Amino acid sequence: MTPARRIDVRGPRFGAWITTVVLAVVLLTGAGWLLAVQAVVFAVGAFAGLRYAPYGLLFRTLVAPRLGPTTETEDEAPPRFAQLVGFGFALVGTIGYLAGAPLVGAVATGLALVAALLNAAVGFCLGCELYLLVRRARPAAHP
Repeated sequence: MTPARRIDVRGPRFGAWITTVVLAVVLLTGAGWLLAVQAVVFAVGAFAGLRYAPYGLLFRTLVAPRLGPTTETEDEAPPRFAQLVGFGFALVGTIGYLAGAPLVGAVATGLALVAALLNAAVGFCLGCELYLLVRRARPAAHP
């Protein structure tokens, strides 16, 4: 078993601020193409890892050096799962907007926006909490 990848706790919150802005713009404009771009951002974070996610790269190269070393890290798995949840909502929203069902697009985008804003504003990661609930609900693996 490989050790869990640790990340700077400030990175996901930074990404949540950018995501909040992007999703708000999508809601205001109905731009399905922009939501599709956000879906790709979520997909990279979920499937390739947060070290490859565009907002994570921005944080590590432009923001973190100005903040100084972190005193707190966290397991990458919960925020990565949150990216997967975000990807699901963004995918549904993109399909809604691009297929001519703007209400579906707006509802899916709005739900993702609430989750991103909670993380950005108060540091509460809804997807991370969902990850922990799923982990606790799964029966323990037996060797």
